[in-house]
Amino acid sequence: QTQLVESGGGLVQPGGSLRLACIASGFTSDYYVIGWFRQAPGREREGVSCIESREGSTLYADSVKGRFAISRDKAKNTTYLQMNNLKPEDTGVYYCAVGTFGGKYLLDTLYDDWGQGTQVTVSS
Repeated sequence: QTQLVESGGGLVQPGGSLRLACIASGFTSDYYVIGWFRQAPGREREGVSCIESREGSTLYADSVKGRFAISRDKAKNTTYLQMNNLKPEDTGVYYCAVGTFGGKYLLDTLYDDWGQGTQVTVSS
């Protein structure tokens, strides 16, 4: 059974940084995509970034390009989301998810399994 556990959220001032981690277990597929999504209060969940397993190619939402970086450590089954120059509009619950579709997409309906989320609050 696939399990995803996020960590690393917290309260940070505007302009600060956080690094989120997503540890995956029970997942046996050779090809997969790990995605990061976020949901702010009163808003729909939106895709932030994803990384595919074979070549490590990535995709970012326009709102985070140049500020966020996704990476992976295969030996640790862990995917990271480094978030720099954080803004109040980055506030929300951040989720990681895994899917086995082809390509790279930030459409949440394509992903099969989800973590419980970690809260990120950007405020002075």
